[in-house]
Amino acid sequence: MAQAYAKSQPSGFQNHIKNIAVVGAGGNVGSYIVAALLANGLHTITALTRPGSTSVLPPGITTKHIDYTSQPSLVSALQGQDALIITMAATAPPDQEAALIRAAAEAGVRWVMPNEWGQDSSHPGLRQDLAILTARLEKTRQLIEELGVSHWLVIPSGFWYEYSLAGSEWQYGFDFAERRVTFYGDGTQKINTSTWPQVGRAVAALLAFKILPDDEDDQSEAVLSRFQNQRCYMSSFRVSQKDMWESAMRVTGTKESDWTVSYEDVHERFQNGLEKFQKGNMEGFAQLLYVRTFFPDGAGEYETSKGLHNELLGLPQEDFDECTKRAIEMAKTSAGTY
Repeated sequence: MAQAYAKSQPSGFQNHIKNIAVVGAGGNVGSYIVAALLANGLHTITALTRPGSTSVLPPGITTKHIDYTSQPSLVSALQGQDALIITMAATAPPDQEAALIRAAAEAGVRWVMPNEWGQDSSHPGLRQDLAILTARLEKTRQLIEELGVSHWLVIPSGFWYEYSLAGSEWQYGFDFAERRVTFYGDGTQKINTSTWPQVGRAVAALLAFKILPDDEDDQSEAVLSRFQNQRCYMSSFRVSQKDMWESAMRVTGTKESDWTVSYEDVHERFQNGLEKFQKGNMEGFAQLLYVRTFFPDGAGEYETSKGLHNELLGLPQEDFDECTKRAIEMAKTSAGTY
């Protein structure tokens, strides 16, 4: 397809996204995305919620109630929107996202960020070992392309750092209450991981890009159309479990002898999680999902092979220990529990 330029568009064409609808605006990552969008001050934000939702939303956004069983309800809510951001729980029925995407196409929404947050699902190892997840994500992207109206945008970020560090032992391997850590393999495999605020900033920065280059001489990379049906890679940190542990010891003022340390083979841990999941234990699914990231094939460390768009997005360098400290505080309230 030939490159389009802003100068060639019809009169009245606006080269920036103005209206954005968000599903899950009061959720874990959704709330940080909304906060960053509001901070930019460039967009009109609409939160799409179900009747009876108890989510507390910030001032400055519009709320529209939607009924997932009514396509006209969804289409009506999406009329006039330039972009749709979907952040839903992993346990949400997949037909809800499909209904939103179909409605977005019918309403003429040009940009969709599907419910694909976390790892780089294009990695061959993840596509093979986590096909139950990656196949669903691929099906969603294909649906957007097949409908032929919207373009998808995906921002791989790795697992959420505070959430995963604060959570149960089957996430990043830490139990702060018991000062216990389980290392996957030898604990030195690097992965990419990101904080909620950084993910929010990345989304807001990407959607602030102009949609098309101005003309043939415009070589700027900060153009949204350069990312249509593509991934935009970002990351807060490239770290290993042992890096996290050292940070935790600095934050808590503890030393190695204060901790109970164990090691587990990554393949055995993956198989154990798979067996749990096959018996209907969702904790097993989370276990295999996380440990697969630490395989030595680089599935969780996309920075080396794909590079990062942090600089293009204008993302700040975060303080690793401060983020670890925030995670440890979260752990006290079980805020990272899956």
